[in-house]
Amino acid sequence: MINVSELSMSYGGRVLFRNVGFQLPSGSRCGLVGANGSGKTTLLRILAGKETAEKGDVSFAKFARVGVLRQDHYLYENETLVNTVLQGDADLWEAFQQKDTLLGQGELSDTQCEQLAELEKSIEQRNGYAAESRAARILTGLGLAKETHNAPMSRLSGGYKLRVLLAQVLFGEPDVLLLDEPNNHLDIISIRWLEGYLRQFRGTVIVSSHDRHFLNAVCTHIGDIDYGTMRMYAGNYDYFVSAKALERQEKERLLDKQDRRKQEMQSFVDRFRAKATKARQAQSRARMIEKLKDEMDSLALQPSSRRYPNLSFVPETTSGITPLRVKGVSKSYNEKQVLKDVEFEVPRGDKIAIIGPNGIGKSTLVKILVGDLEPDTGTFKWGHRCAMSYFSQDHRAQVGGSGSPLEWLGAVVPQASDQQVRDALGKALLSGDDVHKRVSALSGGETARLVLAKMMLEHSNILVFDEPTNHLDMESIETLVEALESYPGTLIFVSHNMYFVSKLANRVMEIQPEGVRDFSGSYSEYVATYSRDLLGEDSGLTVADLTQSENPQENVGAVSYEQRRQQRNQRKALERRLEVLEKSSTDIEAKVEDIHAAMAEPGFYDQASNKVQKVVKAKADLEAKLSQTMQEWEETVNALDNFDTNSDA
Repeated sequence: MINVSELSMSYGGRVLFRNVGFQLPSGSRCGLVGANGSGKTTLLRILAGKETAEKGDVSFAKFARVGVLRQDHYLYENETLVNTVLQGDADLWEAFQQKDTLLGQGELSDTQCEQLAELEKSIEQRNGYAAESRAARILTGLGLAKETHNAPMSRLSGGYKLRVLLAQVLFGEPDVLLLDEPNNHLDIISIRWLEGYLRQFRGTVIVSSHDRHFLNAVCTHIGDIDYGTMRMYAGNYDYFVSAKALERQEKERLLDKQDRRKQEMQSFVDRFRAKATKARQAQSRARMIEKLKDEMDSLALQPSSRRYPNLSFVPETTSGITPLRVKGVSKSYNEKQVLKDVEFEVPRGDKIAIIGPNGIGKSTLVKILVGDLEPDTGTFKWGHRCAMSYFSQDHRAQVGGSGSPLEWLGAVVPQASDQQVRDALGKALLSGDDVHKRVSALSGGETARLVLAKMMLEHSNILVFDEPTNHLDMESIETLVEALESYPGTLIFVSHNMYFVSKLANRVMEIQPEGVRDFSGSYSEYVATYSRDLLGEDSGLTVADLTQSENPQENVGAVSYEQRRQQRNQRKALERRLEVLEKSSTDIEAKVEDIHAAMAEPGFYDQASNKVQKVVKAKADLEAKLSQTMQEWEETVNALDNFDTNSDA
């Protein structure tokens, strides 16, 4: 499906990759990994035809359609969400537009009736009359509620617009999918949905990501951009890590063996070079040494493009025993309540993971705690000797101004000396010319590391993070985890990254519509206790699951006789409704088929145009009714599936 050969690219003398070659058959799902700036996005742009490589060739299977996740969030401002998604299939969208134009012209000529018939045929062949229902399913899977589907794109934030653009490319059902960090703006539920979608995708996928759980769940191959080239590994991310480490160990062992052999031969040459009886042997060994040097040069370990920051967070003081008390905090946006009567206390040294889907109130709670928002009701109080540092999800906004990283960091941490500022920037991998760039010109990863440099210099005993892993590469995430594991202060963080949460949390707070489920223990213990893996690949959760009221204090207990009776009645009602909808859809389909047969009869379009239009309108009405019936049928099936799942739990 994809064939790449001898591909090379560099910028301003800096080599990104040289002589990259690989083949990926249909059904392959390749994860691109590498340090920030190593060339992952550039490679994807070359594959998408948006950038030209210095040399090399890229080819796809004949007639293959390539789908690319667009980044132009504001292109569809006046379109509804569902219409934006429908445009993912350009031919189908064009047919819809032409049909609407014809039907809007009033009485049609014979030629126009024939055009309309051709459009109807084209739309039917592309399964166009189920298109809106399919678009709605994708939008819902990506966390966009049904009631928003007919709203204009202009009402959405940038992150949600990106979800709609992701839905658009998935709707087009391309043969090749090219996705650059698709899960940066997705919540837990949507990421798990995307994982399931990609695992079932029949074409070829190339996706860049810094989320190791996502790469393990999705990928059949890993493309590692490092050492100035790209190496393809068959397997998921964990296999790639093991295989790459083993390769390097084997190369180091071989180099060490050859070096010992070279030293032994050199010792022989040095001892016997001047001895007549051994001179020929010494010359032979000298030639072998030169040959061995060439072999060792070809095996030489190249420097990796991966760089690890040197992060450490050392508090200057110790906080009081209870750094934070929250009591009865509630918050609403217009009529939507996102937090309700939230109460908890934080003992010193806790590492608390705040989890839940987007829109449930995680970031709102964090913003209230750091003073960026006021609660509608309730209070919170930081304890004695608390010093807090904050990493905002929107860290680009957090790093404002037009100055350089050196100037910005010196201004926000005025107590630090110039040398301390430079040392912190160097530890965050910002050195040389990077410290003099405008902060607005920094990449997402560089901006994130700049905020981490600030937090290191502040020496706080409370650290608050809101989605810190979104723009960090694997190496920075691993280093941050190690630094926070050894951090002696109190940690509060929001994250959908399973590796990050599993490694750090000793307490899990799940934000729910009716309050907070507060669990003292690791994330794995939380999953074992509640059988609810929000971050895992097999959670099977839907948005509806997270809008149901649950007791935040205890697990589900025994079900009473009355509850069981109600459950049986509810299930029977769903089954009866399903039967009605199935019969209705069958009847409508039969009527549509009859009209199709009539329209296919010779001379049909020789009738008066008003009669033709009457038949066409009847067909369109039936198809609209069929689409509505099928959508209700799908919703009823889903409700029945969810009912059975919840009843079995």
